[in-house]
Amino acid sequence: MKAIIYRDNGAADVLRLVDRDLPAPGPGEVRVRVAVSGVNPTDWQARSGAGHPKLFSEVTPHLDGAGTVDAVGEGVDPSRVGQRVWLFMAAAGRPTGTAAEFTLVPAEQAVPLPDEAGFDVGASLGVPALTAHRALTVAEDGPRRLAPGALDGTVVLAAGGAGAVGHAVIQLARWAGATVISTVSGPQKSRLATAAGAHHVINYREGDPAAAIREIAPDGVDIIAEVALGANLALDLAVLRTRGTIATYANDGGRPVELDVLRTMVLNTRFQFLVLYTAGPRARAAAVEDVAAAVRDGALPVGEEHGLPLIRFPLDRTTDAHLAVERGAVGKVLVDIPS
Repeated sequence: MKAIIYRDNGAADVLRLVDRDLPAPGPGEVRVRVAVSGVNPTDWQARSGAGHPKLFSEVTPHLDGAGTVDAVGEGVDPSRVGQRVWLFMAAAGRPTGTAAEFTLVPAEQAVPLPDEAGFDVGASLGVPALTAHRALTVAEDGPRRLAPGALDGTVVLAAGGAGAVGHAVIQLARWAGATVISTVSGPQKSRLATAAGAHHVINYREGDPAAAIREIAPDGVDIIAEVALGANLALDLAVLRTRGTIATYANDGGRPVELDVLRTMVLNTRFQFLVLYTAGPRARAAAVEDVAAAVRDGALPVGEEHGLPLIRFPLDRTTDAHLAVERGAVGKVLVDIPS
């Protein structure tokens, strides 16, 4: 089989296309013929070595993807062979990510993908959708599971609604019944957040964004899914309701976070910092079940018409795919695996 590998951490040029023997699934594993591999910021960060020590002498990158189960290991139902699936956390603590013609994953990390959902949808779930679910289920008085109606009466602010996680926050929150506001930096991203399903989109670079959000939500926002905490904290606190939650999954731009302790105390603000690796198996399992239900309901479409442009590369240009994500490509970067 063809696979992308790296042996040393470093820039994108450490990635190599190589031939490897077809792997055999071990107990509890499935082998998946990958159709599409999704690329996330955490993939290039792991490759570069930024906070992610390399655990194996050789690594095939990428956490997310979609394809078809073609073999199963001991203890896995043989009827899963031929099943269309989406994959998550494939390369988390393992050397076998999805940037290859075939990959091995624990059976529970290969989630059935409905026939009506394309592999592009499947490869775009994983990190973005599961992170979005976590952000929407950590409020003190909010639900721990998402389903239609679970967020009725809730106001959600998706910071950076044109990003992959922000896009998933909008879609999942809307599916669960929330009123969804998104902040963006310009007209193109405004169009994408609207296409994703945001009820209201605010350009935070124009006018008084806090006043605009407060006009929509006079009592304040219940949950903020935050991508750039250092840059946006002042705005977040200006629009957060008492006992509201700021769930932050990144700090884009790297601006230091300066906390006004008294102000956050008076608001009884809840800060939830989150990353999938350490969220715990119970939270991840709940997220997988709810995201799978949303996919069955058709609530997580992708493509420019749905607010998430797809940027495609063939397997032999995975280096370019990594560079696109590193340089802030607007949309979802996918790697197509030859059949």
